[in-house]
Amino acid sequence: MMRKHTRLIGWVAAVLVIIAFCQLGRWQLQRMHEKQALLDQQVPARAQTLTLARAQAAPGQLRWVEDHGRFLPGTLLLDNQTREGRAGIKVYQPFRSDGGAVVLVDLGWLPMPGDRTLPAIVPREGTARVAGLLAPPPASGLALGPALTPATQPGVWLANRMPPAEVSAALGLPPDSLRSLVLRLDPALPGGYARDLELLPNTLPPSRHLGYAVQWFGLALTVLIVALILEWRRARPPR
Repeated sequence: MMRKHTRLIGWVAAVLVIIAFCQLGRWQLQRMHEKQALLDQQVPARAQTLTLARAQAAPGQLRWVEDHGRFLPGTLLLDNQTREGRAGIKVYQPFRSDGGAVVLVDLGWLPMPGDRTLPAIVPREGTARVAGLLAPPPASGLALGPALTPATQPGVWLANRMPPAEVSAALGLPPDSLRSLVLRLDPALPGGYARDLELLPNTLPPSRHLGYAVQWFGLALTVLIVALILEWRRARPPR
């Protein structure tokens, strides 16, 4: 009776582990498809230029934008952003188009010194013509602690993630004025800091997600094989 009880517990544990590994594999495949779909949109997005308001209303995550408007006060520094292996921050400033649409503009990347002293930021002012890719913001890590903390420089906030409602409140913008997408400013335009149109900074490419998915499914198969071998050994008649 005890052996049957132990056997049942062993199979239940094995099945739970197999299900957990398969779920992790499915999640990695889902992330692979999401990121590949985002990359596949990049070339078609450059084929059509939209104003900011039309781009925000259009379906899809990637749109090429050209518009005129004014930079608004307030600066957001997104922490934990790497470039060429160096840690740093991304600089964002709100922009309102002449049509009334508001977006956070990615002005580029700055290195973060070892003592984590934030660099002095000179905000953009006045009217400007912007062009760039309307795209999702960079991936953030675990949602630990407050999303935004005020920096020593007035009007500047350090962020570890960018929830639109909290960013709007911090920058003094009307509620619901910001969307989740940001404007990746064209690197060919003057001003700003080091920047590019890389869609997957600080995160894994689709191929890496596929590799991890194969590993998780392989672990699930290994657990199943081990469980079957143990069951076969138990079922063998004693010599």
